[in-house]
Amino acid sequence: MYDITFPADCKSLPDGFWSAVDVWIRRPHVVNKRLCGVTETESRDVDEVALGSLLNGLSDHTLTFLNSGASHTHAHNNNLQWSYSTRTYIPKVNCYGSKQHKEVILKCKDSPQVTFLPFEEDADGQVFFKESNFYQFRLSCQDIDKWSLELHVLSPSRWFSDGVAYPKLPWLESELLPKLVRWATECKTSEFKSTLSLLPVEKYSLMYQHLKDKYKAMVKVWPEVTDPEKFVYEDVAIATYLLVLWAEERNEKGLTDPQSFVDLGCGNGLLVHILTNEGHPGKGIDVRRRKIWDMYGPQTLLEEKAIIPSESFLFQHTDWLIGNHSDELTPWIPVIAARSSYSCRYFVLPCCFFDFYGKYQRRQCKKSQYKEYIDFISEVSQVSGFNTEEDCLRIPSTKRVCLVGKSRNYSQSSASEAEQQRTLFIQSRPKAPGITAHGSEAGADDSTGTPGTQWGAGFQPRDKVESVRNCASLPRDLVEGVVLQVAQALLGMRGEDSDWNRGGSLSVSEVAALLQQETLTRLKKECGGLQTLLKNNHQVFRVEGGVVHIRDWRDSKPTPRDVKRRPVAPGALKTRLCWFHTHHAQGCPLEVGQCPFAHGPDDLRASTRPLKKPRSEDCQPWIYH
Repeated sequence: MYDITFPADCKSLPDGFWSAVDVWIRRPHVVNKRLCGVTETESRDVDEVALGSLLNGLSDHTLTFLNSGASHTHAHNNNLQWSYSTRTYIPKVNCYGSKQHKEVILKCKDSPQVTFLPFEEDADGQVFFKESNFYQFRLSCQDIDKWSLELHVLSPSRWFSDGVAYPKLPWLESELLPKLVRWATECKTSEFKSTLSLLPVEKYSLMYQHLKDKYKAMVKVWPEVTDPEKFVYEDVAIATYLLVLWAEERNEKGLTDPQSFVDLGCGNGLLVHILTNEGHPGKGIDVRRRKIWDMYGPQTLLEEKAIIPSESFLFQHTDWLIGNHSDELTPWIPVIAARSSYSCRYFVLPCCFFDFYGKYQRRQCKKSQYKEYIDFISEVSQVSGFNTEEDCLRIPSTKRVCLVGKSRNYSQSSASEAEQQRTLFIQSRPKAPGITAHGSEAGADDSTGTPGTQWGAGFQPRDKVESVRNCASLPRDLVEGVVLQVAQALLGMRGEDSDWNRGGSLSVSEVAALLQQETLTRLKKECGGLQTLLKNNHQVFRVEGGVVHIRDWRDSKPTPRDVKRRPVAPGALKTRLCWFHTHHAQGCPLEVGQCPFAHGPDDLRASTRPLKKPRSEDCQPWIYH
C-alpha cells in the first residue's frame, strides 16, 4: 500500500476525491503522455449479485481485494451498491495492432474507493483479465480532519508494465497519486469542456499521427521568424480536427464531395496548404503576404488583400469559413458565414479579444477574461442564427477553445427575421469614433442603395506592414542611455562585499521611477515596455520575478537565453562589445578567453563569409503524395 496525507485544512473532501478520480478515468492523457485518450461506456449501477455475474471467473483472492476497502468502511452493510463502466485506451502510437486494451472501472457508491481492472479483448471478443495489474484508490479518514489517499495493488510482485496501457508501478506511486491528491484538494471545475468532445478520439489520433509524419519535414525548412516546432504541429492539429469533423459531417449527411473552405486571416497559410493537400478545395486570404507562401506551390491558393466585412466578402458557394486566430475578424466570421448562404458553416478559434469595431471591453463579472470573450463570440454566433457548439483543441497554446456552427437555429423561410436580429445586435455593440448607430460613417452616402452594403463600415483591418513593437526599433542612443542609467543606479547600491561589484536590486517599478516621463512614454508604446528593454539587454541585466539585478556571468546557472559560458575557441566571432569591460569600474569578471563578448576593438571580429544560400530543394513547392 502507498498513501499520501491530505493537508489539514483541506475542505474539498470527499467530493474532491471523486472529481480527481474522474479526471484520471476520462482524461488519462493529461498525465500519461503516451495516450491520446479513452472511449468510455456509460456507467451503470449494479448490486453485489449483478457485479458477481459481470466479473465471473475472477479468483476468490481478487474478489476479496475488491471488497476489502468497502467492507472495512461499511462492515454492517452486506448489500453494497457499485457503479460499473469500462474504458478503452487509445494510444498516441498504435503498438498493439488489432488487440484492444480496456479496463473495468468499479466505484463503490457507499465508500470512497475506485478499482481498475485491466483486460484485453481479442478479435473474437474473448476477454482476458490482467489480474496482476488490478489496483485501487481509497479515500481513508482516520479523524475528522485527517484524510489520506491510498493506492492498493493486488499483486505488486507480478506487476506488468509496457509504459502505455500498463504504466509502471513506481509511476502510479510517484506521479499519479500526488496528482490525484492535488486535484482533489483544489477540486477545480474547468470553465470549458474537455478536449475533442465533438469528435471520435480514436479517429483523431490516427489522423494526427498520419499528418504529423507527412508534414514534419516543414519544420526543417520553416523560413518565418516564428517557432516552427510550435506553429507546424499546431496547424497540423487544427487541420486534423477539421478533417475529422468534416469526415463525420459527410457520414451524417450522406455527402460525397469534400467540403470547400475559405480561411479568413490565414497568416502563414500552412492550414490552407494542408487542407488543400488532403483534398478539400479552398483558399486563404490575409492582409499581408508571408515568405513561406512561395514554398507551397500553385495548388495552394493564397490571396493578399484586406478583408472588410461587407457584401464584397460573402462566400455564397463555400461550405465552411475558418477563423484561426483571426483577431479583429473573429466576431465577424459567424456573421459573414450567416450572410453568405443558409448552408454556410464556420469554425473559429478565438485568440486576441476584439469586438466588431475595436478592442473588446470587458464587463465586470467573475469569469476569466478568456471565458467571457468565448461566451461573447458564442452569443454572436447564436444571434447570427447558429446552433453553436464549443470544444477544446489539443494544441500547444493557452487559447485553444473553438466554436463551431454546423446548423441554423431558424428555418430558411425566416431568413429576413434572422437578418434583422443580426443587424440590431451589431448596432448595439460599441462603435468606432465617427460611426453612426446604423454602422455607417457619418455623412457617408451609400450610392448603391443596397441594404447592408455598409455593414462593415468603421471596421479597422490590421496594417499591411506589421509594426515591430518589441523595443528593437528604438533609437540606439535611447536604449544605451536607459541601460547605463539603470546599471549605474544598481552598481551604486553596492550589494554584498565581493571582489567584483554586483550591485543591488530594484523592482521594475522602482527602475521606472529613475527615468524621465518622456522616456517612459516612448517605452509604453512598445510591447512589454521597460521590462522588455531590460530583458533584451540580458548581457547586463537579470530580470526575475519583476526584480532587476546586474548579471554576473560567473554564475553557475545561466538562463536559456544566455550564451553558454565556455572557453571561446580561437578565431571565434565576437560581434558585440562587452558592456562590463567598457562601463564597469572593475571591468568584466571573465577573462578574455572566457567571455563571449569583445574586450575592446582589438578583440572584435566580424564575419567576412558570404551569407549561406538556401538549398535548391528548400525552395521547391511542398507537394505530398
